[in-house]
Amino acid sequence: VQLVESGGGLVQAGGSLRLSCVASGSALSITAMGWYRQAPGKQRELVAVLTSGGGSTRYADSVKGRFIISRDNVVNTMSLQMNSLKPEDTAVYYCNFLVWTGRGISDYWGQGTQVTVSS
Repeated sequence: VQLVESGGGLVQAGGSLRLSCVASGSALSITAMGWYRQAPGKQRELVAVLTSGGGSTRYADSVKGRFIISRDNVVNTMSLQMNSLKPEDTAVYYCNFLVWTGRGISDYWGQGTQVTVSS
């Protein structure tokens, strides 16, 4: 399984971006989807997570009310709508899928996409 992110780029503060993540292969038994980010000199942190079973979501306090995680209608695809972006949102954003393989849960990561917010 390979995950590919897209949608990153340079945007001014207050602007919006939409990140997408697509997993290769046939329909997967995805138990959870998430977005993480890592800024220079900082540890990777959770931005948002969506559980497949009940569809519940959880967000980092720093992005609540501004970011929305969703599972798209296209198979194995999810998005992160980022609004009211701030310079402190600048980071490399990674998508993550937890997939039930029949013998356990496997953890997959994308290669990352850069988001830069200018002041």
